[in-house]
Amino acid sequence: MNEITCTIKDIIKQLFNVDIDVKINRPDTRFGDFATNVAMQLTKEVGKSSREIAEKIIEGLQVSNDFEEVSIAGPGFINLRVSAKLLANSLDNTWNSTYGENSDGNNKTVVVEYPSPNMAKPYSVGHLRPGNQGWAVKRLMEATGWKVITDNHLGDYGAPFGIWVTGFLKFSSEEALARDGVYELGKVYIKTKKALKEEKENGGSELANEVQDWLIKLEKGDAIAKSYSQRFNKISLEHIHNVMNRLKISTDHELGEAFFAPKGKEVVDKLLNSNVATQNDDGSIIVSLDEYGFDVPLLVQKSNGAALYATTDLATLLYREENWHPDKVIYCVGSEQQFYFSQLFAMAKKLGIRTELYHLWFGFIDQLNDDGTREKMSSRKGVVLMEELLDKAEAKAREVVKSDNVSEDDIKKIALGAIKFSDFAADRRTNILFDWNSIFALTGFSGPYVQYAAVRVNKILRDNEISLNEFDYDYKPEKNVILKLLEYPEVVRLAANDLEPHKIATFLYELAKDLNRYYEATPIVVGDVSCMEKQARLNLLQKVSQVFSHGLSLLGIEVPCSM
Repeated sequence: MNEITCTIKDIIKQLFNVDIDVKINRPDTRFGDFATNVAMQLTKEVGKSSREIAEKIIEGLQVSNDFEEVSIAGPGFINLRVSAKLLANSLDNTWNSTYGENSDGNNKTVVVEYPSPNMAKPYSVGHLRPGNQGWAVKRLMEATGWKVITDNHLGDYGAPFGIWVTGFLKFSSEEALARDGVYELGKVYIKTKKALKEEKENGGSELANEVQDWLIKLEKGDAIAKSYSQRFNKISLEHIHNVMNRLKISTDHELGEAFFAPKGKEVVDKLLNSNVATQNDDGSIIVSLDEYGFDVPLLVQKSNGAALYATTDLATLLYREENWHPDKVIYCVGSEQQFYFSQLFAMAKKLGIRTELYHLWFGFIDQLNDDGTREKMSSRKGVVLMEELLDKAEAKAREVVKSDNVSEDDIKKIALGAIKFSDFAADRRTNILFDWNSIFALTGFSGPYVQYAAVRVNKILRDNEISLNEFDYDYKPEKNVILKLLEYPEVVRLAANDLEPHKIATFLYELAKDLNRYYEATPIVVGDVSCMEKQARLNLLQKVSQVFSHGLSLLGIEVPCSM
């Protein structure tokens, strides 16, 4: 595609002495392999109709032997057909072991923050998207030349701790904690939250005061409070690591809110002393963001001196600036936090932080009700804990496979692939529908469909000896597959630039469809196939296999050995 755009750009320069950024796209295959509307873009500058301009450009293109057909459609769309042999040569010339990757990032540093779960509760489906999207963005940035630092900004401080201890003493026991671990802590959290709500509705405050007392004790270094914190956090963190391992995600750092809380309070004191922050009559501290269009100030410390998200996030910003010197920071957090992050980013500007800060937000995970309506997935409707979801997915994968020859390791790859691929079914900003039948379908837009296409290619390659010799072959049956492979580097570039991993998933699904259509029309290794045809086709399938493996790895999905 770059070669074609350069050719058209050179022709336009020779004809009209104009430099223009030529864009080409893939039209409906009935009209050509590539198309451009550059003639319509030139009408004002050249002073001719788009049709006249297109005719002149076509005259220049027809001199080249690269094009089988050039034509005009409508007011000036230029359609091009290119020989399959030329496309195959172009693919060979650009092919390497890292095909699809680039150095656009120029080794600049990006911090990607995910999945950042609340340690007071078991790892839930609510953190499926932060983990998936965060990991995919990490991989995309690595594939485009960025130096990536990842941080799991744990929710290990503040109100949840006070709720944990108060609830444990009131509703739980050592026996229950020893038996159920993090799930008992989750029950304690839910019971205590409910009790706090009922107490508030009845005008009481005893329980709420107890929660705050434990928070203050922890901040002051009380030995008992620290002991509870360390013990509960250890139980929760082991659980989080276990789930992350099953999800095949990890981070370089785990600097949670507890690490930043003391530093945050120091930052707030400095803001207060420099008159950037203001203390209210009740003792709470705020920062005005009027100059950035916010009527609501950012609350950076509670009236009782307790830290907030903003307190620890400001400290986190400054810590990363001083220690990691990032060019960009990406926060993988759901859509409900959009207003808060817009405030936080305005606060960063006010402090003179020039790093690009980006909130990578996404919609909710919906499920179908019995009446066919959609609503946010919740524990009231069944599975909500991540471990339960993964267990159920593995059971579903066994049903889909229906073979004793598929290993347990492959079952896990299929199950996880189905869940993850469903996360990239559409633009991340939309809500996604979690439907067991569709995410495990062996036809249509699903992880198993793409994985099966990759498994099938790999089996063909395993079962046949491949020669590395060059072949004088026209590649006409393979043209659509080659065209799709040629798109891959640009798809990766766009997905990384726009931080939209779903573009990779869409590409892989389309490649799988093109490959299945190719199989239907063309024998690869059986029937009346010459040795030259067989080897040329196997060599192309090697490239297909590499792209499947690379593309799926960008999404955190592995290719099974069999399925």
